[in-house]
Amino acid sequence: MTLNPNYEAIGKAFTEQYYLMFDNPATRHQLQALYNADQSLMSFEGQQMQGAVKIMEKIQTLTFQKIAHLITAVDCQPMFDGGILINVLGQLKTDEDQPHGFTQSFILRPSTGGSWFIQHDIFRLALHHVAA
Repeated sequence: MTLNPNYEAIGKAFTEQYYLMFDNPATRHQLQALYNADQSLMSFEGQQMQGAVKIMEKIQTLTFQKIAHLITAVDCQPMFDGGILINVLGQLKTDEDQPHGFTQSFILRPSTGGSWFIQHDIFRLALHHVAA
């Protein structure tokens, strides 16, 4: 495959749609359609899961009532196999807690009919636990 010339537009549009869906409790369940039943992998704060069902189970176990992702930067790169690498930097505000920095990386893979699915999803809060 060749590099996708529209990688940046696709990556940024995906990122906007992903967080709009995630931040709205009424649409969060629709995220499952973005993951592949078997070929999607997620690493969430070091915990790994595979497949759309397991990934959604993890998302549904998160304890916040309200959430807002404030995006600082979205960096996209085309991949030589036709995929798109996306790195997101931002702040996460849940309930009445202070905002925390986070980073999330995605690899999108082309699917049938011109659509895409999330093959890899890695999420980390930017918390630094340094021994004194």
